Amino acid sequence: MATKNIEAQLLSHEAEISSDLPFRKWLYAWLLDPHIEGNYHKTIEHWIGLLIVANLFALVFEHLPAVYEPNQIWFHYFDVASVIIFSIEYVLRLYLAPEDDEFKKHRFSRLRYVSSPFAVIDLIAILPFFLQAFISIDLRFLRFLRLLRILKLFRVLIPAVKEFVAINKGRTFRQKVHALVFPSEYGGELHHMFDTFIVIWVVISVIAVVLESVQSIHYLLNLEFLILDAIAVSVFTLEYCLRLYCCVEEPGYQKAITGRLKLAKSTSSVIDLLAIAPFFLEVFLHHLFDLRFMRVFRLLRLLKLTRYTGATQSLSKVIAREWPVMAASAFIMLLLVVMTASLGYLFEHEAQPDKFENIPQSIYWAVVTLASVGYGDISPITPAGRAMTIVLALIGIGIFAIPAALLSAAFADQLKSDREALVNTIYEMLADGVIDDDEAHFIKTESKRLHLTDDDLRRLVDKAKKERELMDDVSILPLHKIASNPEHTIEHFKYLLGQIRQLNLLADQEQLNETLDKPDRLTSSDKQLWRLINRQEAPPT
Repeated sequence: MATKNIEAQLLSHEAEISSDLPFRKWLYAWLLDPHIEGNYHKTIEHWIGLLIVANLFALVFEHLPAVYEPNQIWFHYFDVASVIIFSIEYVLRLYLAPEDDEFKKHRFSRLRYVSSPFAVIDLIAILPFFLQAFISIDLRFLRFLRLLRILKLFRVLIPAVKEFVAINKGRTFRQKVHALVFPSEYGGELHHMFDTFIVIWVVISVIAVVLESVQSIHYLLNLEFLILDAIAVSVFTLEYCLRLYCCVEEPGYQKAITGRLKLAKSTSSVIDLLAIAPFFLEVFLHHLFDLRFMRVFRLLRLLKLTRYTGATQSLSKVIAREWPVMAASAFIMLLLVVMTASLGYLFEHEAQPDKFENIPQSIYWAVVTLASVGYGDISPITPAGRAMTIVLALIGIGIFAIPAALLSAAFADQLKSDREALVNTIYEMLADGVIDDDEAHFIKTESKRLHLTDDDLRRLVDKAKKERELMDDVSILPLHKIASNPEHTIEHFKYLLGQIRQLNLLADQEQLNETLDKPDRLTSSDKQLWRLINRQEAPPT
């Protein structure tokens, strides 16, 4: 088993392209060949896609005189830069067409490229700019032609759709929807695009909600905000319905009714529902209640992003594991807050009846003081109150730091534990000497969730490989050879412990316990050792 082959499966690496190739073939291999891992093809597609989306937003803002007229020169510069980039891309693809698998089999490969649908779309993206230099074109018609630049996204979308159709050939419609919405081996690149599309709309809608609170911006873009919110709600509603429809294909949700109800009650689904609920409640119940205050709850859409990051999963595990300690810490803080608020009321009420009016109002002062924030809007003026404030401020530095320290230490410990678990998984996967595509996909997904760089993953793979090779070597050595090397002795001891635990797991427990209890089978110390190894409580002797 070669380490280089394993790393090629798991790690992103620079493409190995010979510099001896003809220039055109070499340039195509680096820039546009989709079959070479590690070249710049995906990077170019990614940035071109972002530029297309940016052009779409620029066209929207050009329709707003209050935004466009003061910044007209910057819009022009952006359009010129976009046309230059799109023109370079078009010329580059035209020059490299003889190297493209789709066109090189034709005699006039460049002519074939020019007449292809993608090339026509690329030409449309830049043609309006050059036409206005020679032909007088109505500005509205020009903007419409520039809007067609969004068609360039089909260059990325169509191959992903073809791949998705090929992977899901022969599967039912619901299974195809499941592959699109939920992560699976059938999703392909189209599933990642779907996730990216949802993330983009989450970010756009949240930014819109934030900007809508600025009165001057809301006055200018009131209609645009309404349209944007309606589109966002439509997208999120469709996603929510698709998840409910196809969740029965997901393990754990197979039953038609109870499975969908189980999904609807899950945290992620509740967040999805809260992301769209304010819109529908305001639409259908506005004549009964004033529900404009619910618009602020649209910011809950930001929580939808937790589905696409593993950091929240790790944090949830940490909180669940450390909850007893955190609850004890919270109880101490609560007790301290109430006691200090009561003392603050006792010492300061007569001197400042307007600020220390009652104990609940004093709680605000106690929390601000213990948290070492010190806004200064409420402060004691009596000697006893000021002395107590000094003590509270010093105590608060330690008391309020406990939960943060607990979370920080527990999060680091959880991350370390997850990485060790990944090493053990790689160790087991290396047992047959091969890491297949499914195993490689799992390792890549886990390494992304754990925020591992290529160097980190390479070290983990090397560690697991060395442990596996050491075990493979030790297992065939005679005992006296193993005993001569302390490292081999420890590794063999760990191996034997694992074998004993596997025996315990595979055996029928009832029959095993009956046999263990027979007096002529094992000695008392042997029984205790067996139960100790298998983490069972030894019976009293």
